[in-house]
Amino acid sequence: MKHLCKVLIFLLAIHTISLGQVQFSEQSQELGCINSSYGTGTLGGGISFFDFDSDGWDDITVSSEEGLPVRFFKNNNGFFSEIDLGIEDELFETKTVQWVDFDNDGDYDFFVTSNINSNRLYENNGNMEFTDITDAAGLNTTNHKSYGGSWGDYNKDGWLDLFVSSRYFESGIPSFLYKNNGDGTFTNVTASTGLSLDNHLTFCSAFFDYNNDGWQDIYLANDKINYPNLLYKNNGDDTFTEVALEAGANISIDAMSTTIGDYNNDGWLDIYVTNTLLGNSFLKSNGDGTYTDVAIENGTLMESVAWGAVFLDADNDAIIDLYVSSMFTENPTYLTSAFYENDGTGMFTIPEDAGFENDAAVSFSNAIGDIDNNGYPDIIVLNYTPDNIYLWKNISPETNNWIKIKLQGVESNRQGIGSWIEISVDGQKQYNYTLCGEGYLGQNSAYEFFGIADATAIDYIKVTWLSGIIDFIPNPVINEHLTIVEGSYILSVGEDILFSEIGIYPNPGGLFTIYLPQRIDTISLSIVDVSGRILMEKREIVTLENIDISLYPKGIYFFLFEKGTTKLMKKVIVN
Repeated sequence: MKHLCKVLIFLLAIHTISLGQVQFSEQSQELGCINSSYGTGTLGGGISFFDFDSDGWDDITVSSEEGLPVRFFKNNNGFFSEIDLGIEDELFETKTVQWVDFDNDGDYDFFVTSNINSNRLYENNGNMEFTDITDAAGLNTTNHKSYGGSWGDYNKDGWLDLFVSSRYFESGIPSFLYKNNGDGTFTNVTASTGLSLDNHLTFCSAFFDYNNDGWQDIYLANDKINYPNLLYKNNGDDTFTEVALEAGANISIDAMSTTIGDYNNDGWLDIYVTNTLLGNSFLKSNGDGTYTDVAIENGTLMESVAWGAVFLDADNDAIIDLYVSSMFTENPTYLTSAFYENDGTGMFTIPEDAGFENDAAVSFSNAIGDIDNNGYPDIIVLNYTPDNIYLWKNISPETNNWIKIKLQGVESNRQGIGSWIEISVDGQKQYNYTLCGEGYLGQNSAYEFFGIADATAIDYIKVTWLSGIIDFIPNPVINEHLTIVEGSYILSVGEDILFSEIGIYPNPGGLFTIYLPQRIDTISLSIVDVSGRILMEKREIVTLENIDISLYPKGIYFFLFEKGTTKLMKKVIVN
């Protein structure tokens, strides 16, 4: 009997461990993604895991070598079928494949780069029929030999601008920054904005806010050690200053990717850059506009021939993990891919039996999306022939809760690119920053994934848009897909400044003093708890008032201030 008990305890322990195990399964063929290899073009291409027809399901777009078309796989409730969108007339080698609403009309247009032909921009006419407008838009640069394309709004005018990365070995061919004029055309502003007109062998770039000043900066991944990476600081006046050296981001490696995320949830964006056998770089933000490379100490050096990389919370435990693709398959000493699990302290290890053990393809770009809308991120990877794409379905036990958030801009660009999304769970914050053009030639889902582990409620969601508008949503429903429309839940920049002067001062015994600055005069106040229950109905507050909530238990509450149509939610903790 004792022996039987020990066996049962052992089996129970194994079962308990397996419930928390990150697990992926390669299911490209089972789910319909046949005939999806890149071919054998130069240094791989791009892949997109993005809902191009806006039906709520993440679709797949696959770039190709010369002689093959771009392929489009529509997601039909978790299964994929190849469709013809009539886009690719010429069978030239393609690199970046991206869906972007450049004209803010509510549907997604298609942008593709090429290293042997000119880039292409196809306008969606509103019914998934497309017109090549490259020439009319001013984007036809013949033989530019482009790789990455990234989109952002550097001047905050509400229109997405474009940075195209050039990787010429010939001298004198720069990457280009194109300003979106808001009328269907673009202007090359590379020189006028102060960006370099030299050749830097640039694979890709990313628009992001490295110093948290509200303006989108640009980071470039440059190939070969003679071309250190560049960081262009946005000066807020239609010019940039190159600051990589002083920021500690001027690494000199065979840089392939610009993977952006906040892996430690400190509200500052970190950068992962892939490399060859000498090892990748993990640039941790120091919180002051500078970076420290921590790849060696946190276990993500890899030392293979790495290309695409993506941050994700694989098991929705509220801790950000990392997946990296590699083209090295000939020597078993080197990793052909790496899934790095974050232990919560910022240290990463490769877990056993996560499902990636048989990855033996020559791989390049990757991206995350959600195959079956279960809230757990899945991974796609672009491979060389003879392998089709890898479709790594997340089959981890669905024991953790989550929320997925998609943005719709009004004053900002329609896709909400360049926005900060902050959530709070039991006072612990997480941050996602919205990008278009990620990793190495990849495009992730339009939804931002947040795992919340075993928490059963989210305190709030806060969205800070490029326009300066702030939307604040207390106690959103969990395990749901949420679209937030800019301005639906409040605050412009000026109003936020005005309301930020409201003072809430805790006193002993659950008493709170509310102080109004003189220019506000009067304001109404309601108090709700984290479940949305109204504890105090709306009442007028004048200049200085004491509010007693000592009758309610310890916990988190929200003070909702309203004046006219303007609202502000402030979180209050009662100890």
